[in-house]
Amino acid sequence: MLKLIFLGTSSGTPTRQRNVSGLAVQTVLGADWFLVDCGEGTQHRLQQTPLSLHDMAAVCITHVHGDHCYGLPGLLASAGMGKRTKPLKLIAPLPVWQWFEATRRLTDLHLPYEVEHVDVEAQARVHQAPGLRIERHALRHRVPSHAFRVQVETRRMRLKVEALRTAGLPPGPAWRALQNGEDVPFNGAVLRSADFAEAQVETAAAVLGGDNAEPALLRAACQGAQLLVHEATYTQEALDKVGPGPMHSSARLLAEFAQSAGVPNLVLTHLSPRHQNEDGMAALLGEARAHYKGNAFLANDLDVFELDGAGKVTVTRGRSDE
Repeated sequence: MLKLIFLGTSSGTPTRQRNVSGLAVQTVLGADWFLVDCGEGTQHRLQQTPLSLHDMAAVCITHVHGDHCYGLPGLLASAGMGKRTKPLKLIAPLPVWQWFEATRRLTDLHLPYEVEHVDVEAQARVHQAPGLRIERHALRHRVPSHAFRVQVETRRMRLKVEALRTAGLPPGPAWRALQNGEDVPFNGAVLRSADFAEAQVETAAAVLGGDNAEPALLRAACQGAQLLVHEATYTQEALDKVGPGPMHSSARLLAEFAQSAGVPNLVLTHLSPRHQNEDGMAALLGEARAHYKGNAFLANDLDVFELDGAGKVTVTRGRSDE
């Protein structure tokens, strides 16, 4: 129901194996997809995926720091040069919009499509479409930062096969009519669709966090969610040495919260370059698994995570520096 493609998993600066923050989100509802954060080089990563800039419905920026937004003007310029004409939503803090508008003016950037700004501070529900809801949740960082909860709901009519067989109606066009909500005459009576078909609803929800020193702020957002994607910039030992100034999370802080919130799947991203080696990756994942009993993953660039309606996560690995 939800597919996440990681376009950047490093914090602060890119490394040889990892770009800075970017995450593409697809749903089963159609071709539209959403970009969460757009660090420098995001459009290069996108060229390594099947995604088209023509189908990008919105860009959601968690906060104003450059490793989360410096790729935005180039990406939108490329979409324009690719003859995109469909309007685009930019769901972002006001300073990101002001910076983008200044960049567009000062660099003579003329886009052949409308960019609509949605201020994340102004409303909790930042995007809604049939079967899809995106809400923002405030986090704790050096600047205002946010998470996005993405919820997808599909509804289809399921036939009550045993009841149809008991009624004696043979499979065929009449079954399809009942499934489509039509009543069907049969043997001198009328079979009502409401008696022989029922709605089957599937829901998948994922919480996608920006930079955040206090994972517990996402407790309400994680209610009913099957997946949490969150920064784990440091191990706890490294965070203790760095101190509270950068306002980031450790793998331990994140894992303890995810365990207490009962989230069944956890993906660690936004990893400090100091940990981007075999020992560092093992330390981050080991720390998370020591304090969290669900399914814990470290994200690599170009990894694909798919979440189904039952809450199961399937992972297709892109590249790895482990």
